[in-house]
Amino acid sequence: MSVAHSSTVDTPAGPFTAVVAPDGAVLASGWTADLDLLTPQVHASLRPSSIEPRPDLGAVTKAVQAYHEGDLEVIDSIEVRQRSGPFLQHAWDVLRTVRAGEPVTYSEYASLSGRPAAVRAAASACARNSVALFVPCHRVIRIGGDMGGFRWGLDVKRWLLSHES
Repeated sequence: MSVAHSSTVDTPAGPFTAVVAPDGAVLASGWTADLDLLTPQVHASLRPSSIEPRPDLGAVTKAVQAYHEGDLEVIDSIEVRQRSGPFLQHAWDVLRTVRAGEPVTYSEYASLSGRPAAVRAAASACARNSVALFVPCHRVIRIGGDMGGFRWGLDVKRWLLSHES
């Protein structure tokens, strides 16, 4: 792949960085300013040869800011690009259908993904999601309401779920 671009914006949940492909699709994102924490999650076939910083990523930066200001649906229209096997691809697509303010349990997420017994595989889809926020893995919680895990920290996950409720 060619040169990708990155930008970090301050948000109430902490610095948020996105890495976008030349066509604008998000390849990696999360609440960090450290690219070394983002790029390992990008599938090798999608990993850019280099990443150049930019102050603004256009629609992606606008969506991140609008989401944090309260427009919870704005992230739904942002194109993302991840690659893995058929189940993970499908599970990531399913995550994009989980609405803000309506978190699901890992068991419910496994069922929505078509494999009700595959709770661990559903949790793995969350853990391997390289485009946090745009594929909202933070909307998956444990039975009983416990947060479960989140790569960007439970404080960020709590903030996001509270913001969306």
